[in-house]
Amino acid sequence: MLAEGRWFKNPYSWDWEIRKITDIPAGKLGVLTRLYGQDLPGGEILAPEGCKGIVAKVLSPGKHRINPYAYDVQLFDAITIRPGFGGVMTSLVGQDVLNDDLPEAARNAFLVQEGLKGVLPGILDAGTYYLNPYMVVVTEVNLQSQRFELSGDDAISFLTLDGFTVNVEGTIEYALMRDQAAQLTHQVGDMDDILKKIVLPKARGFSRIEGSKNPAKNYIAGTTRQKFQDNLETHLIAQCKNWGVDIKSVLIRNITPPDAIASIIREREVAVQDAVKYGQQIEQAKSEAELVKQEMLAVQNKEKVEADTARIRAVIAADQGREVRLTRANKDLEVAKLENAAAQAQAEAKLLRAKAEGDVIRMKNEAEAAVFASQVQAFGTGADFARNVYYGKIAPRIQAILSGDQAEGIGGLLRWLAPVSRKGGAQ
Repeated sequence: MLAEGRWFKNPYSWDWEIRKITDIPAGKLGVLTRLYGQDLPGGEILAPEGCKGIVAKVLSPGKHRINPYAYDVQLFDAITIRPGFGGVMTSLVGQDVLNDDLPEAARNAFLVQEGLKGVLPGILDAGTYYLNPYMVVVTEVNLQSQRFELSGDDAISFLTLDGFTVNVEGTIEYALMRDQAAQLTHQVGDMDDILKKIVLPKARGFSRIEGSKNPAKNYIAGTTRQKFQDNLETHLIAQCKNWGVDIKSVLIRNITPPDAIASIIREREVAVQDAVKYGQQIEQAKSEAELVKQEMLAVQNKEKVEADTARIRAVIAADQGREVRLTRANKDLEVAKLENAAAQAQAEAKLLRAKAEGDVIRMKNEAEAAVFASQVQAFGTGADFARNVYYGKIAPRIQAILSGDQAEGIGGLLRWLAPVSRKGGAQ
């Protein structure tokens, strides 16, 4: 095949045809069939190099240069596994499991290893795969949780210990385990087969055996209903796990006993429930009375605590007031002592100052008296000194003298001031 471009070929040696390029669209794949070579050996599907037949390698979406005289191209849909699903692969090529060369364990197994024809243990996850349909077949298996409603004709029925028929309605949620999905679908079948051959038979069988252990009245009231549901779920989880079925949950919605005993048992159960209710009401009333009692005690205790607190506060306040007054009295006493000491100090200072001033005055007087004494001594007598002082002060102020020589006249007023003759002469 020559690609796009210019080619220089001898037309006498070569002939050529221009064909459209092979285009594999999106979501498709191309399977090549070689048209030349030797014939395939018997029992073979894929053609090795040099042989005619189907080529193992596929063409993915895109453009391919394929010689139409050498290969034939068949278009197939790509395999798409949806989210929540898985792909179980069945190999169409390889060694036959019925070959006597294989060990007995390999021939009698549901799954085969790589290189053998049969169902492979691997699971394809969600996605798109380009696989040769002549080599492998992929079956999509639902791995999501499934719910089956046990109601109507599908409800579980069993006989109780006392011979009554009880109908059980509920829901079973289950899913296939991914690692065992290939063997489970090959050994049992599709989801409907798995439900009818594994899940429901085990649920019905266990319900009949377990349900026959209790009388019908136990399924109307009491804990038997919940215990029955828990035991059924535990049993299904353990039994279905070995098959590769994962029991998610078992819910019993309704257990219907026969009408012949249902009304009687219900009435008795209602009476029992009423007795329980009345007992609960009595206990509630007792609890309320006890609560009121406790509340009153709490109020009493609160008031007592408040009274004790007020008394303690009053005592503390009185003690604090007494301490404050005592402290204030001591402080006033100390202040009075300090003031008394200060007054005494001031009195002593005043006495010392008065004494000093008196000493100064005395000494001044003594000094002045000493001066006067010396002056009197100088004049001879005190009268002479006094007369001298008098003359000194009055003389400057005398402007005129009016006098006479009569002793009885006005001049006699000043006679005592005239000096006395020392020899008894005239005055």
